[in-house]
Amino acid sequence: MAEPNLEDLRTELSALEAKEAQLSATRKRLQDQIDFGFESGTTREREREVSDERQELHRRIESIRERLAD
Repeated sequence: MAEPNLEDLRTELSALEAKEAQLSATRKRLQDQIDFGFESGTTREREREVSDERQELHRRIESIRERLAD
C-alpha cells in the first residue's frame, strides 16, 4: 500500500482535530454534570469512554504531525 501524500495527511489531521474538539466538548459537559452533582449511573462510565477515545485521537494526531514535520 502506498504512503499517503501530504494533502491526505493534512486532510486526515483536520478531521481528527475536529473530532477531538467534539469529544472535548462532550467530555467537559460530562465532567460538569459530575462536578455539579447531576451525575447519573452511567455518567462516569461515559466520561471515561470519551476520555479514552480522546486520548487515542491525541496519539493519532501527534503521529500525523510528526510525519508532516519530517
